Amino acid sequence: GVNISRNAINWCVVASSSPAWAAKVFPDLAPEDAEEKLWQAIFETTRATLPDPVAAWVEHIKNLRKRGDYLQAKKYSALHYRAASPGDKGPGTDLTLGLPHGHKWMSAQALAENGVVFTANMPTEEVFTLPDRHRADGTVAATFPLSYGGSLIEDFSVTFENGRIVKVNAKNNEALLQKLVDTDEGSTRLGEIALVPASSPISKRGHLFYNTLFDENASCHIAIGRAYRFTLIGGEELTDEEFISAGGNVSLNHVDFMIGSPHMDIDGITADGTREPVMRSGEWAINV
Repeated sequence: GVNISRNAINWCVVASSSPAWAAKVFPDLAPEDAEEKLWQAIFETTRATLPDPVAAWVEHIKNLRKRGDYLQAKKYSALHYRAASPGDKGPGTDLTLGLPHGHKWMSAQALAENGVVFTANMPTEEVFTLPDRHRADGTVAATFPLSYGGSLIEDFSVTFENGRIVKVNAKNNEALLQKLVDTDEGSTRLGEIALVPASSPISKRGHLFYNTLFDENASCHIAIGRAYRFTLIGGEELTDEEFISAGGNVSLNHVDFMIGSPHMDIDGITADGTREPVMRSGEWAINV
């Protein structure tokens, strides 16, 4: 596990259809039909059904990297998320997340310590970075249920002050969400910010996979808990204490939940307070 979290070796996570998982995703189908349909969904979202899957991946990875490079060059001090409440789903989103000095925007590929460039997750639609554990303010409404501990946390929102989660609300399983936040000090704070367009191929399918590898690629998301060392320049060399004081987060948990939607606008805020569009109505607003 340690080898993977610090990319000592090249590694990859892919999914395989199974009867129990397929029944969860497609409960109305006969078991063998559900399993077949889930295999098809896996093949489509990993680009395996295209005439030249390798060429498609090369192009996709290039496009993700361009967006990451654009954001890296901007060195935003913070991101501001705004979304009106979807229907009667409780509060909308008005959240400002700080980005620490030295944050690194990452996408599909990483360089392992063994010198191999690799794509760890298939599928992947995100560019992601390190939030500043000390700077998160406002409320964010989840746009998809969160599958956690075998239960679904639904219609929920999370409120932050000075980086800490100070309040959670959920229509279903609020106590479970509170328990997650109460795990340890790091679980009251964030460890990852990821940007995904609302029109991602996963999102277009219109169903949950009940599996983070897929579901997190349907929408912009943030993660409660542990941050990745490689999302901070020089982060791998730091002690826990040094990483924390640089804005990183340490926790037993790393739980992603989705906050993006076709209603979401995101601004990048520069060091001098200038606001620039990063996403509008859930789609990229930057030309790369």
